[in-house]
Amino acid sequence: MAGVGETTYYRHSQAPEPEFVMCLKAILAACSDAGIDPRDIDGFASFSNDRNDPMALATALGIHELRFSNMQWGGGGGGVAGALANASAAIVGGLADCVVVHRALAQGQFGRFGRGAQVPAVPAEYALALPYGQMSPAQFFAPKVMRFMHEHNVGQEALRAIAMASYHHAQANPRAIMYGRPLTEGKYDESRWIAEPFHLYDCCMENDGAAALVLVSADRARDLRQTPTFVLGAAMGSSYRVPSSPTAEYASPDYASSHFKPVAKRLYAMARVGPQDVDVVQCYENFTGGVLMSLVEHGFFEPDEAMDFLKLENLIAPTGSLPLNTSGGNLAECYMHGLGLQIEAVRQIRGQSTSQVRDVNVSLAVGGPMSPPVSTILYGSEAAL
Repeated sequence: MAGVGETTYYRHSQAPEPEFVMCLKAILAACSDAGIDPRDIDGFASFSNDRNDPMALATALGIHELRFSNMQWGGGGGGVAGALANASAAIVGGLADCVVVHRALAQGQFGRFGRGAQVPAVPAEYALALPYGQMSPAQFFAPKVMRFMHEHNVGQEALRAIAMASYHHAQANPRAIMYGRPLTEGKYDESRWIAEPFHLYDCCMENDGAAALVLVSADRARDLRQTPTFVLGAAMGSSYRVPSSPTAEYASPDYASSHFKPVAKRLYAMARVGPQDVDVVQCYENFTGGVLMSLVEHGFFEPDEAMDFLKLENLIAPTGSLPLNTSGGNLAECYMHGLGLQIEAVRQIRGQSTSQVRDVNVSLAVGGPMSPPVSTILYGSEAAL
């Protein structure tokens, strides 16, 4: 991982520029960060139906030759780490030498992700959902988390600690939308319900902006501007028999899951490390309940230990036992479908975070839970190799 770049982040529908222009600016910023000529890019990878066409990007940037183009399937941010895995695989496999992973959102120009479906009739896959008021992502995911919390006696305080950790770290990050707007226990508890167990502050923001990362071979990265960050391993997929329809998923064998159980095992096997080796975690928060289940399924604690582990003091940098979402994450920094969390994972390895953890050698970045196929990735320092 040679370079990272971002635009200014905006509240949804407030971007002053076209989405495509913001995407180009993020890519140029990532190339500048790496010390790479943008014309040397020869591949693009993205996820979740990104609208920024690789041929248009290649033309606008004036690249010499396009050798690789890839889109990772998956709803929302489930594919964010998968896009980085695909870019890495392209380089290792000789399909490309310099691949950019990008994401840009301008929801005022194209529509809001958190809004219920705007359709003239009820599609068959939503026949048992939309007519009964289950229309938005929060409403679809809430029952999964409620089931998990009920089965393992997890209280609301665990979700509150996750939210407060993100907001705590955002106060040190001037890039964060919620910079200067701290969250207290009282403010969390008094906020309105969106879909129980999700209060307002359990739900990700909706933002405009763009982010990008530049990947090259390990040997080339060592000669570039930044301290290189290495992809130790990545995995994507789902748990057993998960239907694509939110309605049909009620019948899945493991309903109360973020779908990382088999995926995390493959991640650790590839990287040859375990959860005990991870120094810092960036976990995609579509909702705090997804973080809860993802941390369990990545092996950091058992489900019945959640109330003891998920306390604010354990989740904040630099002293917590597992610092979490140290830029503010989707809840408090910005919602770029999780690509900002990937950038923060790289910054922690470089020692450049605004909430830096000491002596980081292994950094985990988890893609969007509950949106299969999900994906997850481990970054490491030179020492981790």
